Amino acid sequence: MLNRILRTFLRPYWRALAAVLVLQLVGTIASLYLPSLNADIIDHGVATGDTGYIFSTGGWMLAVTLLQIACSIAAVYFGARSAAGFGRDVRGAIFHRVGGFSAREVAQFGAPSLITRTTNDVQQVQMIVVLGSTMLIVAPIMCVGGIVLALRQDVGLSWLLLVAVPVLLAVIGLIVSRMVPQFRRMQVLIDRVNRVLREQLSGIRVVRAFVRERDEVRRFAAANGELTGTALRVGRLQALIFPSVMLVLNASSVAVLWFGAHRVETGEMQIGALTAFLSYLVQILMSVTMATFIATMIPRASVCAERIAEVLDTDSSVVPPRQPVRQLREHGAVELRGVEFRFPGAADPVLRDITFRAEAGKTTAIIGSTGAGKTTLLSLIPRLMDATAGQVLVDGVDVRDLDPDVLWNRIGLVPQRPYLFTGTVASNLRYGNPDAGDDELWEALEIAQAREFVAEMPGGLAAPIAQGGTNVSGGQRQRIAIARALVRKPEVYLFDDSFSALDLATDARLRAALAPHTAEAAMIVVAQRVSTIVHADQIVVLENGEIVGLGTHRELLRDCPTYLEIVESQMTAEEAA
Repeated sequence: MLNRILRTFLRPYWRALAAVLVLQLVGTIASLYLPSLNADIIDHGVATGDTGYIFSTGGWMLAVTLLQIACSIAAVYFGARSAAGFGRDVRGAIFHRVGGFSAREVAQFGAPSLITRTTNDVQQVQMIVVLGSTMLIVAPIMCVGGIVLALRQDVGLSWLLLVAVPVLLAVIGLIVSRMVPQFRRMQVLIDRVNRVLREQLSGIRVVRAFVRERDEVRRFAAANGELTGTALRVGRLQALIFPSVMLVLNASSVAVLWFGAHRVETGEMQIGALTAFLSYLVQILMSVTMATFIATMIPRASVCAERIAEVLDTDSSVVPPRQPVRQLREHGAVELRGVEFRFPGAADPVLRDITFRAEAGKTTAIIGSTGAGKTTLLSLIPRLMDATAGQVLVDGVDVRDLDPDVLWNRIGLVPQRPYLFTGTVASNLRYGNPDAGDDELWEALEIAQAREFVAEMPGGLAAPIAQGGTNVSGGQRQRIAIARALVRKPEVYLFDDSFSALDLATDARLRAALAPHTAEAAMIVVAQRVSTIVHADQIVVLENGEIVGLGTHRELLRDCPTYLEIVESQMTAEEAA
């Protein structure tokens, strides 16, 4: 999987990587040439007292060293640029794929996991690209070149290479093989820590309200402790690598000096050749060490690549049409025909046989007990999810056949939990229409009963909004979200319990202001309070995913026991208050 990710996303950078390969090749050859020059200085300059030879060869060594430095700097530059571009492209691909996911796929992965895969996982794979373009290319060249040049210096000591290299590989291979499952577990635990932390930050008010700080501290400590324990186990294994390498390296150096000294004494080898052989042995073992260092990173990068590929290989259950329809037959009409929705693997559908029509200029309200499927039903209209049976039509065309942009441009959605983005009041409102002028924004705010508090904010439309809208109240957040939908001026308004944080007086004023503005649009409202929907043109009553009542308020009071029960329960609650 790692190879596939690398091949796919490094293809645009093949020229830069080819330059890295050439530069590293030249730089490594220069590095391998230096011990031979040093041996010549010892044998033909120092031993004979030829100062001129020492200076001339030393000057040549200096030139080779400068060439090596220049090649290394250039190789690192091109390698780093390629790695940065690779990381950017992978993150962009994940973001683009997740952006096309339906609510089903987002729930399948979970937001914390998707964040980890886009950041930490990509970073781990990107690190392999950096190390690969700087160290992995050098290692085999230096290893093979070092062996060849070491044999040129003295074949009699070559048996030391046959012993040292396999021993080093065996020791490192044993350590790395134990790190792979720990790396895999570590990524899962990072997801878990992110999930716990995200829940605690999002629900901090609930935690404090129920005095559960100690329980949440213990829950985070458990997740954090498990991650720490796994990281420590990996760290201990990693800590064993370099001492093991140095042990083999030092033992090999001692062996070269021991056996080489005997060969020098017998005249079978010169001192310069012994020095060069020792340098080549060190280079060979260091190249193995570099390869090993990367090998310790590959298991974790492989796990991360699998997780990235899992996201990239997941297709959205909401598939764009092959021949999208762009010409619509009607204006502001929504119709559901025998709609069913079932989550994958679920025994029973969430919705079954849902049939009704919402006309332009009329208000359709949806009411029912918690878990009746109201939000799921509303999500089918803008194709946040697709019906598993039946048809959802907007302006007379099945939403699965509509061009997604055409569909979304006709819909203004205010979700159950309105979300505001980091920026200003104006930037959030212009999510509905990027070309809207300030006058249009103020008009939408006035209809949404938000003009007064926005005007009082420092900067007005330029007032800052924190992530999620946490610096405004719940009611203010809802009204800004409603204004955002109004700025869009769609043909279909979808309000998913979007008035729940408003007091009855504000709710009444807002609905009165909405009426003329939405006169030519269909308005579908999910509501919990009966008092807010009594004047709806039709009310859909849901129970256990089925329509048990459809009609006006008066008709349902007469004909629908479920609706009557809801009305009576709320009236009792209001009277008791």
